[in-house]
Amino acid sequence: MRPRCVLVTGVSRPLGAQVASVFAADPEIENVIGVDTVPPRDDLGRTQFVRADIRNPLIAKVISAAAVDTVLHLNVIATPLGAGGRATMKEINVIGTMQLLAACQKAPSVTKVIVKSTTTIYGSSPSDPALFTEEMEPRSLPRGGYSKDALEVEGYVRGFSRRRPDVTVSVLRFTNIIGPGIDSPLTRYLELPVVPTVLGFDPRLQLLHSEDALAVLMQAAVEDHPGTFNVAGDGVLLLSQAVRRAGRAPLPVPSPAVVTLGNLVRRSRLLDFSAEQLGFLAHGRAVDTTRLKHVFNYIPRFTTLQTFDDFVRDRPMRFAINRDAVVRLERTLLDVLARRRLVGTS
Repeated sequence: MRPRCVLVTGVSRPLGAQVASVFAADPEIENVIGVDTVPPRDDLGRTQFVRADIRNPLIAKVISAAAVDTVLHLNVIATPLGAGGRATMKEINVIGTMQLLAACQKAPSVTKVIVKSTTTIYGSSPSDPALFTEEMEPRSLPRGGYSKDALEVEGYVRGFSRRRPDVTVSVLRFTNIIGPGIDSPLTRYLELPVVPTVLGFDPRLQLLHSEDALAVLMQAAVEDHPGTFNVAGDGVLLLSQAVRRAGRAPLPVPSPAVVTLGNLVRRSRLLDFSAEQLGFLAHGRAVDTTRLKHVFNYIPRFTTLQTFDDFVRDRPMRFAINRDAVVRLERTLLDVLARRRLVGTS
């Protein structure tokens, strides 16, 4: 059954605003409710904005009064600075999810719950498999940060699913989303004129285009797809390739100095990179999307490479280095080195 009354959390953020706007444009959906603590910047059409904190039990009144049947929980936050600190971020992510699920459990009208999760729950380590499947556990449990919050959120979601087996529950583990209008720690990192990297490491990046993220959420809402799904574009991109394609200059930093540099960057508010995200810049991560394609029945339109190139085209990259000039310089240096070797052996 198509949804009649949809509630979307996190509508002040780009993805939540897009989801609410698309639902609002669908004449078959009777009511769209957008929930957040601050009003959205963009016009969300006929979406009814409710200024509410999902940490407050009053969210149950919103759901019951409107007879909400489909809930999209997109308000799981990855950036401590954006949330007002790590403590507030954890409360929003964990306590907020608990209150929202408790409200859904009590509401007989709710038939579908869709939760935006993250592939960061798999962690990043040198012993990781080539691809993580949905059944795999992280090599070591996260001790804090966004990934720990996501693990706790998914635990509460599984508990809710057991208590309300009549509700279709979809958990979507998104990899890093980039694209037009997306502002995230990764996009800000790649927009730096000089990009710090971990000396001796070249991690794999797997990206998801914002259009594919939106399409997956909409498909989960209008169809029944219970279970957990990795959501990512095909292929991977090495960090060195990403830096080069963005026209940036890498700055290799010895591993012991990475944490110190990360702390300095966070204090300067240039980037909101947590310790777990710094680990990702050393080891990277890639996931298997077989279930997304064959069970969920969605094939991403954009590969990781196409996603990144679209991101670069969309952004006015200041201080960018001309890629053609870099290629010419590299070829010149390689020719010079080759000639020297030939001279040395003659």
